[in-house]
Amino acid sequence: METSLKLLSKEQLITLLGDRERIIREKEEEAVYLKALVEKFRRLAFGQRRERFEGSSDQMPLPFEAPPEKQQEQAAEFEKKKEGLRRKRKTSHIGRRPLPDHLPVEEVELHPDGDLSEMVCIGKEVTEELDFVPARFFIKRYIRFKYAPKDRYSENGVRMAQLPARVIDRGIPSAALLAHILVGKYMDHLSLYRQIQQFKREKIPVAASSIEGWARRGLERLEPLYDCLLEDTKSMGYLQADETTIRVLENPGRKSCHLGYYWVYHSPLDGTVLFDYRPTRAAENVENMLSGFKGYLQTDGYPGYKKTGARKDVIHLACWAHARREFFEAMSNDEKTAQQALNYIGRLYQVEREARETGLDPEARKALRLEKSLPVINEMAEWMKERLSNVKPKEAIGKAVLYSINRWAELSNYLYDGRLEIDNNQIENAIRPVAVGRKNYLFAGSHASAQRAAMIYSFFAICKKHEVNPYEWLRHTLENIMQTNHKNVRDLYPQNFKKKA
Repeated sequence: METSLKLLSKEQLITLLGDRERIIREKEEEAVYLKALVEKFRRLAFGQRRERFEGSSDQMPLPFEAPPEKQQEQAAEFEKKKEGLRRKRKTSHIGRRPLPDHLPVEEVELHPDGDLSEMVCIGKEVTEELDFVPARFFIKRYIRFKYAPKDRYSENGVRMAQLPARVIDRGIPSAALLAHILVGKYMDHLSLYRQIQQFKREKIPVAASSIEGWARRGLERLEPLYDCLLEDTKSMGYLQADETTIRVLENPGRKSCHLGYYWVYHSPLDGTVLFDYRPTRAAENVENMLSGFKGYLQTDGYPGYKKTGARKDVIHLACWAHARREFFEAMSNDEKTAQQALNYIGRLYQVEREARETGLDPEARKALRLEKSLPVINEMAEWMKERLSNVKPKEAIGKAVLYSINRWAELSNYLYDGRLEIDNNQIENAIRPVAVGRKNYLFAGSHASAQRAAMIYSFFAICKKHEVNPYEWLRHTLENIMQTNHKNVRDLYPQNFKKKA
């Protein structure tokens, strides 16, 4: 029987060899992945099984009481430890800060025991400690007396004093209590459920629906002030913009959450912050928000800002911190090239430190940058041009180089004005409380509640920047906002509250 052999062409052999190498490479990658997966499950395998703790015949009895000799040993050790703590307490605290002067002082006078009639006081020693009284709930009862004219035929009717303005008409909570609840949730990241437990400990029955309604009504009172902040933000001449996620329970019947976005706008010159909730990360959100904006807009590399930054009346600034981050993450790929780039960027930040430490005004800061930063930027540009042909775009170092080259004009635009910042770090600091809050209350109950949260996040961020007590500001605002006309509503901004205080 004859067997016919078919010879393959050169092209077919090359194709087969290429397929073979590709298959081998894919198998190797799969093997690495599976090995990592096995290691992961191996770590998880140390979990205990229920059967180990059930039905064991050799279970030892619990020692409810220690033997007498053991109790004596523990007592001796306890007294020894107390004596050691007493000796530690007598040590001096030379570097301890003095207690603040603005706190009220409660004095407790202590006199020696026994008969002091034959003795004279020759002095006193003063010891101070910082004390604390937990939050105290009490009932504020308004009693309004009614007055009627003595003459029954008088035209004057019955008179009665008016109630002070209340945040929630015919509602139980005061402005102070609402401020406490909202600061607890959005500043101290205590979910409403945890706050309900505080009420329960004080034997105050509060339904979850009630406290949720209180929080909602309190936030709604801030809408007029937030609308003013929204309009004022559009008129700022220099804005930093960024965005962060928030999970929203769009349909309560479904287990999955919608991923929405807080678009955040920070004015470094005025110290204001605006959180604007939108269901998507579409570029049209920032385009609509900044429709009439003119000035400097500083952002990270997200393409959604490109169209707004390219407008005729807008100068787009990039962030050197993001460029530095790209090179830092590429250290494992090409340490030498990445380190050289980081050295260049470090020199730029050294100029910023010099300007900050010497307290330069904007004009002097610009002059210093043109003298010292501009040569570094030009030198780095030439260096990157030389490296561009030697790096692969899909590698980490290639991505880092391309990230900076594609935004080189925007990275250099901070040289235009000494009031501009080299990076976007200030706005990232303003966003950080949202990230902490997400880990505690997990999601917003609806799109409307996410926007209400955006209002309070805005004002609390401004409080933080201007070192204003958020509770004091919010209580004052809730008490006064309904009696304030539009012309004076901006007096309720946190930065203006600080001036009054």
